Amino acid sequence: MPDRWPPADALGSLEAELASSGHALIELTARDAWLAFLRFGQRRFDTASSPDSDGLLFQYGTYSFSGPPMFTLDLTRQFDISDEDGEHDHFLQIHCELLYTPDQLLRDLSSFTSWFFHDSDDNIDRWAEAMSVRLEPLSRHKPTQINLHAERI
Repeated sequence: MPDRWPPADALGSLEAELASSGHALIELTARDAWLAFLRFGQRRFDTASSPDSDGLLFQYGTYSFSGPPMFTLDLTRQFDISDEDGEHDHFLQIHCELLYTPDQLLRDLSSFTSWFFHDSDDNIDRWAEAMSVRLEPLSRHKPTQINLHAERI
């Protein structure tokens, strides 16, 4: 579709939205990152029109992927990438990860995962409002690290 961006441009699009706040990446709050992610999430990309080809993921929990346990808020956009025959080839995920030193409040949040998919019957504004409420406990915390990356899975 000519009015949609190619998924290969998605990471740059997210970076531009995050930069539009006028703050350095590490100075962003969870709310700043979330609002930028929502602007990015509303931009449509050239994907198949199936209900699971373009999804937004909001997830958090305390994990120790590489080093000490960190509370991680992971805002992810996932694209279903098709081959030349229109068959599923792989997923492309664009991540914005905010890492926090876990305190008891963050540990008590446990873990949470919620998806929104474009081209489904879901309403992005309703989903965004429900996820925004889950950001409240992070308002008193500053991320120690923010990572942006694309991942092929």
